[in-house]
Amino acid sequence: MSLPLYGMDKELAEKAAAKYDVNREKEAREWLANELGEPSPADKSFQEYLKDGVVLCRVMLKFDPNSMKKPNVSSMPFKQMENINNFLLALDKLGVPKHDQFQTIDLFESKNMGSVVDTIFAFSRTAVKKGLCCNLLGPKLSDKHEVSFSEEQLNKGKCIIGGQMGFTGGANQSGMTFGARREPTPKGI
Repeated sequence: MSLPLYGMDKELAEKAAAKYDVNREKEAREWLANELGEPSPADKSFQEYLKDGVVLCRVMLKFDPNSMKKPNVSSMPFKQMENINNFLLALDKLGVPKHDQFQTIDLFESKNMGSVVDTIFAFSRTAVKKGLCCNLLGPKLSDKHEVSFSEEQLNKGKCIIGGQMGFTGGANQSGMTFGARREPTPKGI
């Protein structure tokens, strides 16, 4: 049983709970089950299903067998956290951006399960982009679009006055005074 939350901790927990989307969790759970080729247990919560890190490691090893060592199936907490950490390190090698990854404690202590779901979506996007799988969760990862300009085009751009320069729509500083005291009542009263 956990201690009751008060103050800022309570507000942050409520904010995280409000952002959590059960439908995204369902999609992530189905994606993991499809990739592993086995159903996810209906009697376990999503956090319980992933807490030991074995499922995440198995999916990663399916896509890239050399990305990490085999997961520990021990019930000892430090071994389970090691599995989660190994999965996160493999995500780094795969190219999933750090800002799309959860922290070990987010999953292990169920601190931010929304972040865990977001990481699974990011993992799916990156795996599809690298050609490791074909089932995509969420939007496709965008491709880099580079634009090159000729020297002539760049020089033409130097002659254009931007919208923040030039005409100010009639605004001026008339009526403003600097250095004088502000009187609380108008003069002459």
